[in-house]
Amino acid sequence: MDIADWRKKIDALDQEILRLLNERAHAAMEIGKIKETTHAAVYEPDRERTIFANLHKANHGPLTNHDLTQIYGHLISIMRDLQTRR
Repeated sequence: MDIADWRKKIDALDQEILRLLNERAHAAMEIGKIKETTHAAVYEPDRERTIFANLHKANHGPLTNHDLTQIYGHLISIMRDLQTRR
């Protein structure tokens, strides 16, 4: 494959990542509604540790576990914010 082919592949992957991010955001918002009705805390550090542990266990690179922690740390922060938006 040449650079143009790789860029087409990246563009297609970006579209799929976008779809999945929005699907994840929708799920986070639904969880936020449940937390609101049950008066549960939005911030759950144990759940975040579980997410990171699951990602690290499944990771086969080339992203490092540190890379994933940075990416998902920011992602989780945004999702947590979505849970409190009205």
